[in-house]
Amino acid sequence: MLSKSFNLVVNKNIKPYKKIIEVDSDKSISIRSFLIGSISQNISFVKNVLVSEDVLSTIKCLKKLGVFIKKKSRNSFFIHGKGLGSLKTIKNTKLNFGNSGTLARLLIGILTTTPDINVKIQGDSSLNKRSMKDLIKLMSEFGASFFPKNKFNFPLQMHSSAIPIAIKYKAGVSAQLKSAVILASLNSFGETKIYEDKLSRDHTENMLIKNSKVIKVKGTKKKIIKVQGKKFLGSLNIDVPGDPSSAAFFTALTLLNKKSFIKIKNVGLNPTRIGFYNLLRRQGAKIKFLNTHKENNELRGDIIVQSSEIKPIRASKQYYVNSTDEYPILFVIAALTKGTSIFKGIKDLANKESNRIKEMQKVLKQIGVKTSSSSNELKIFGKGMINGNKKNISVPGLGDHRICMSSFILGVLTGAKTKIKNFETVYTSSPSFLKIMKSLGVKFEIQK
Repeated sequence: MLSKSFNLVVNKNIKPYKKIIEVDSDKSISIRSFLIGSISQNISFVKNVLVSEDVLSTIKCLKKLGVFIKKKSRNSFFIHGKGLGSLKTIKNTKLNFGNSGTLARLLIGILTTTPDINVKIQGDSSLNKRSMKDLIKLMSEFGASFFPKNKFNFPLQMHSSAIPIAIKYKAGVSAQLKSAVILASLNSFGETKIYEDKLSRDHTENMLIKNSKVIKVKGTKKKIIKVQGKKFLGSLNIDVPGDPSSAAFFTALTLLNKKSFIKIKNVGLNPTRIGFYNLLRRQGAKIKFLNTHKENNELRGDIIVQSSEIKPIRASKQYYVNSTDEYPILFVIAALTKGTSIFKGIKDLANKESNRIKEMQKVLKQIGVKTSSSSNELKIFGKGMINGNKKNISVPGLGDHRICMSSFILGVLTGAKTKIKNFETVYTSSPSFLKIMKSLGVKFEIQK
């Protein structure tokens, strides 16, 4: 059931705090657990699942494809795997991915090489605006067809490949496209090779790696991923860690809020997901990782954050691939840090839930922060901490959870009267966001 629409208003500064919190579970791992569990053998078990709109959309789509999923508790599930190539559609099946680009790309990857799939695919109004051109081109190499021809956004009709053949693919910055290729390869004939020069998030590989006859990963700084098609996948037993992208917002708030401290427990610290933290530590942020250990091939631990004096941010293009989701909140940090911050290699931000470059520029302009941009670079002329008591920030209904959360943080820190429309979109990734903010002493008003 989708959350009811509401607007959110913030107009008071936050006070110093010292807190220990736990953030919502990792969305990327939660979604992948259900998708891979559904095409594995036997019964998979996943606990500490993120029960958010995007994950509920995943469960709903899989049930329409014949997968039996049983809830054990509020956030733990049994997934009765059907095995590779066993998902089914009936006549006029429609799959709605909601707001989730991850679900769209990865499930289309699976369905591309699943026999006899003929399905209408669509998302919500935000997802339907996003270009799927690169995905469609890739899946067409496996033999899938999409209609109408030369249309690259949802809704679309998809026909799976009759005889899917392995491909060679040079991966870019998109982990979702890489994962779509891996998942399509699982039911293709032959060996697919993926060459990765820029290391993007590797949750899909980590989840599959115990299947040694299926997938092999060679290299560290540069990787070659080899996938053997038409093999069996063993069942999963996953404990999902906290989401480092969700934790980034509480990290940012603590860094910029004077005399504050926070401990964020049990967060995923996969090296391909912590570019945000590494970048800020280079600029003087007091951030530590403690109690680190591995579970399910994923590093996890606690994040310790203290208020800090941060230098202007210099983010080269290398940082983008490992901190993609955190750029909107990085822009807020840059705006409230004195000096010029520069972000390079960010053109793909224009094809997220919204054009995150332009929309964040609009938000920062309302608080009096100047910016300049090209298609692949953004400069922010930071003013230091701003007294926004006489300023107003208005954010339209964009269907973009990261813009909503970042604008919220900006309003809380500056005291500007901030009105954010359709704030319910935050529940796609972080349903506990407002509850945690309230525990930190943040004052806000919900307008229905």
